[in-house]
Amino acid sequence: MLLGELFNTSRRRFLKHITTALAAASPFGSLAAKNLNKALQAAANQPVEDTIRDETFWYQIKQAFTVSPTILNLNNGGVSPHPRVVQEAVERYNRLSNEAPSYYMWRVLDAGREPLRARLAELAGCSAEEIAIHRNATEALETVIFGLQLTKGDEVVLARQDYPNMLHAWRQREKRDGIVLRYVNLNLPSENKEEIVQQYTALFSPKTKVVHITHIINWSGQTLPVREIADAARTRGIEVVIDGAHSFGLLNFQIPDLNGDYFGTSLHKWLTAPFGSGMLYVRKEKIRRLYPLFGAPDPESEDIRKFEHLGTRPFANEQAIGQAIDFHWMIGAERKEKRLHYLKNYWAEKVMNLPKVRLHTSLKPEFGCAIGLFSIEGKTVAETDSLLFNKYKIHTTGIEWENIKGIRVTPNVYTTTRDLDRLVEAIRQIAQM
Repeated sequence: MLLGELFNTSRRRFLKHITTALAAASPFGSLAAKNLNKALQAAANQPVEDTIRDETFWYQIKQAFTVSPTILNLNNGGVSPHPRVVQEAVERYNRLSNEAPSYYMWRVLDAGREPLRARLAELAGCSAEEIAIHRNATEALETVIFGLQLTKGDEVVLARQDYPNMLHAWRQREKRDGIVLRYVNLNLPSENKEEIVQQYTALFSPKTKVVHITHIINWSGQTLPVREIADAARTRGIEVVIDGAHSFGLLNFQIPDLNGDYFGTSLHKWLTAPFGSGMLYVRKEKIRRLYPLFGAPDPESEDIRKFEHLGTRPFANEQAIGQAIDFHWMIGAERKEKRLHYLKNYWAEKVMNLPKVRLHTSLKPEFGCAIGLFSIEGKTVAETDSLLFNKYKIHTTGIEWENIKGIRVTPNVYTTTRDLDRLVEAIRQIAQM
């Protein structure tokens, strides 16, 4: 089936689920369901470029969420709320589990992992035999970091701007196993792809066994040229680990397109899946030599399922990932990516020329995404973050990591331009204080 046909089929199937959930649970009842259905049908006949600026359409998408009407949540990059239909699924599966936990969890819901694995693989563009279901990007990537068969003196190239949990894991291997870590120090924002690639390749040597690449730098939204770095690494026999915590469900791509060997992501960010859901991709031929993080009957098995020996876990959260995938397909991957980039540029372009305001994120889609970072001269990061919430009830997050400092702003599909106008006015007023 062609991808376009697949999307239309998935969207039609999901419309019934989400409109039913809205009719049952929304304060607007069947009216909200009817309006959303009409908006989605209208969008199907619109060019994507028109839809991303159609505030009526996105206002109806907002009605699928239960977000606070008073606190403006612009920290979706940490963890995103999930739509009502996903919340309902979690509650439904949880109630079922509590009727007879060991029966419904292990004999009924656990059996749903294989169809779910297939659906995640469909979204990721790879084989289901390359996908393991985990609880977050940290668990997925640490499975790789601690499972790679490295020995004393082997070198790993990574960046100082990578996520702390990943750096901690690599440093533990450095201390325990004597591997050597070689750091890139990225100067961000950057719109020079060749320069970024050269920073990584300059550190490659005959001793380099692994390169760790963060697809989207979580601090500022910088998108790295992963494919180009991976291509350069693989020609030298270097294994490629990709931290896709912020790219999966946000950027419109398929994992094999990146040419990496390993990819880990959190699904509770941009896919809006239940809290504590994640995914690991391992290239098929790499599975056997990667040891699982948790003990498995055969650590050298070629079966991807050896990475899922986690013990008892919340099966309700896991199974509700399916509804999040449906919600993603309902909106459309291309439409979603372009809308979120549009939202970042919407507020960023309005504040970038204000006195004292400095923008630390690229506005170009190949180097930036939904995530933006700004700072205000004369104000510390903590002061600005505190003012935004205490005075304006806008929830962001302050970033101070390596050479990156500022306020990170991360809208999501339920964010409207009216919400961002509120942010812009708050920044303007704070800059004048």
